[in-house]
Amino acid sequence: MSRSDSEPTRSVALYWDFENLHASLVEDRYGEGHYAKPDSRFKVQEPLVDIDAIVGLGASFGPIAINRAYCNWQYFGRYRDVLLQSAVELIQLFPPGASAKNGADIKLCLDATEDISRFGHIGTVIIVGGDSDFMPVAQKIKAAGRTLIGVGTRKATNRHWAKSCHEFRYYENLIGKSPSDEASPADASAVQPSDPAADILRRAVRLLSGAQGEPWVNKASIWPMIKRLDATFDVKDHGYTDFSDMLKSLDAVVEVKKGELDHVVRLR
Repeated sequence: MSRSDSEPTRSVALYWDFENLHASLVEDRYGEGHYAKPDSRFKVQEPLVDIDAIVGLGASFGPIAINRAYCNWQYFGRYRDVLLQSAVELIQLFPPGASAKNGADIKLCLDATEDISRFGHIGTVIIVGGDSDFMPVAQKIKAAGRTLIGVGTRKATNRHWAKSCHEFRYYENLIGKSPSDEASPADASAVQPSDPAADILRRAVRLLSGAQGEPWVNKASIWPMIKRLDATFDVKDHGYTDFSDMLKSLDAVVEVKKGELDHVVRLR
């Protein structure tokens, strides 16, 4: 019996140094040092982080058991709806002074260390943030036999932290569009880009393909991935009798062929 047959899918713990990522995106847009100014930092913030992209990355490694974000949330209310929809647990951290850090990295590291010692089902830990402060917890996570994935922006990520992960994903690559996102003129009449079923199918196949490093993914793995992305998704709500019917109908989005053990699918 193979390992995948004898063991349940291990779950994912996702930890966000949320303000760290948001600040990086602010400075990418408005210039280095902009977010550090009190009149820029201590005000209601414009939503810049693509939360769905990072949650989707987490779901590609398995069911997300912990999804916890650390921030001074009093200025981040405009993220409310997408945070709720993604079931993110919000940890409130107040900075002790106008120029002080909120201590998110310390609290995050303590929680991650405690969680991996308590929960044996966690197989993958994802830390969103670019600070070198995460290097010590990286050693703890790897010593515990868990896979560590880091996420951060190119400019703000410490290269030593990135190299201490098993795998590091740059935020810019996560939100970048691939050629498969764009329907050709011949396909456009068959499938509208705003079709929710087509959109979630694209996301699921793209994430599985990225996680496996192969364009072709097993058909059987796609439906569980879709449900991890959106637990409420039902093919019948979109006019399909079952998942196979949905795949067949969306042949302008994906190509299906017979594999060794199962049908395999890739994006067109």
